[in-house]
Amino acid sequence: MDFKRLLIFFVLTMAILLGWEKLYPQPENQPAAQQTSSTSNAVSTGVGAEGALSKTEPVTVTTDTVKAVIDEKTGDLRQLILTKYKATSDASKPFVLLDNGADGHQYIAQSVLLNRQGDYQFKNLIFTAPQKQYTLNGDKLDVRLTAAEQNGVQVSKIYTFTKGSYLIGLRYEIANHNAQPLQMDVAYRVLRDDKEPEGTGYFDHTYTGPVLYTPNGKFEKVAFKDLDSDYASGRDRADYQRKTNTGWIGMTQHYFMTTWILQPKEGSSVCGSNDDCKIDIRKRSDGLYSAGVRVPVKDIPANSSASFGISLYSGPQIYSVITKVADHLQMIKDYGKVSLFSSPLFWLLNWWHGLVQNWGWAIILLTLTVKAILFPLTHASYKSMAKMRAVAPRLQALKDQYGDDRMRMQQEMMSLYKKEKINPVGGCLPMLLQIPVFIGLYWALFASVELRGAPWIGWITDLGRQDPYYILPVLMALTMYLQTFMNPPPTDPMQAKMMKIMPVAFSVMFFFFPAGLVLYWLTNNILTLAQQWFINKRIERQAKLHRSLDV
Repeated sequence: MDFKRLLIFFVLTMAILLGWEKLYPQPENQPAAQQTSSTSNAVSTGVGAEGALSKTEPVTVTTDTVKAVIDEKTGDLRQLILTKYKATSDASKPFVLLDNGADGHQYIAQSVLLNRQGDYQFKNLIFTAPQKQYTLNGDKLDVRLTAAEQNGVQVSKIYTFTKGSYLIGLRYEIANHNAQPLQMDVAYRVLRDDKEPEGTGYFDHTYTGPVLYTPNGKFEKVAFKDLDSDYASGRDRADYQRKTNTGWIGMTQHYFMTTWILQPKEGSSVCGSNDDCKIDIRKRSDGLYSAGVRVPVKDIPANSSASFGISLYSGPQIYSVITKVADHLQMIKDYGKVSLFSSPLFWLLNWWHGLVQNWGWAIILLTLTVKAILFPLTHASYKSMAKMRAVAPRLQALKDQYGDDRMRMQQEMMSLYKKEKINPVGGCLPMLLQIPVFIGLYWALFASVELRGAPWIGWITDLGRQDPYYILPVLMALTMYLQTFMNPPPTDPMQAKMMKIMPVAFSVMFFFFPAGLVLYWLTNNILTLAQQWFINKRIERQAKLHRSLDV
């Protein structure tokens, strides 16, 4: 029973470390389906016409947080480099979020004007910029692109970059020089291929793909494979909310996101008061996946001008930042089925960080807090295991005496348990009750971009990366090995050897985990060792006292 209980716990812990997504998989990226649909079919879906991406004519914008590349002709945001973050696989380079396909990866933000039938309002609209390079020197920087007048209409597209921010403003200014009102809509899209983010490994796989939030549909993910299926069949059956009056839509990956904000915090919606915005998520004929929204534009009267715009957040999923951008935007830090536990745990981690201003110490304080909250459960579990450990020699004696009579041995064991007031499964149930909390805490840390690039002490300069000298994983392996001496030993010698080897082999995976996660588990193990040692000593003293009284 002892061995089985501990084995179950190790298996469940393995499930935690490998991730909830492995047991309940999120939609996986699938190979692109055969491209058979036509552009006209795509137009009928509602968000507007497609257009193959042209070669980039770069307009470069440099701020204190990003380096952006805008395609001069189309006004698409073709590349966004986050200069304060390091690339996943090469720390000497900055992190590239949006990309123009130079390395085969495409991920861009696009906006186009449409007529009410869903086709391009201006088929040959070509923008030009007054200069090719811009640098933010003050608090804000406007980058204006203007197209030549077409059919009596002048269109300008203005990007606004803000110091210290990943929120980019996009505004259209349109002058209607005709004698009739101008009717149009605007489509905002995030386009992406289905490639895994650079540096993704087995132990850090998370959902990558389209996401949206609407009041009716709440937070939704739309898998690439579902869009592949729709594309191959020529149908539009993916399950998501199609209309909204507020919310946000875009693409997400581990730590980072690109989303169009339909209603900023404390601001008004671009959709109006009704469900006038049409959401469309699909695979395009060029093989890219589009997460887009079509927004109605008020008619522009004859011989007058109008402007309208939206905000794009393209950057890290920093909780303290994105909660100020739009309502419910923090839901993009997707914790899946353990959100009930992960969300408050991350809130607590963030609160501790606000006090100590160091994410490493915040992790340690969070671990102490969780340990204190779970103390009644862990105390009951370790107390039961300590009692089992104390009677282990007597159990072995019963096995030696009644080894050939299993029924008699079971009867004598149950009599011993009753006499010593031991519940054989008393150590297992409290552990099982803690599993959801452990999983939630794991994902709260795993999904925290706040740990990326955050130092702790000494050699740990980035809690989001592996320990460069593997000191924390080695200490972790040592604590797991020491824990085996705290648990009741199996009566079978082979099982006893397995219980000594298993934690060491199990701890190998910690060599591949980010230092922040290892720090949590190491702290938790040290506290567990201290708690188990104290309880074991107390139970041993009590057992010795009882034996002396019996004599």
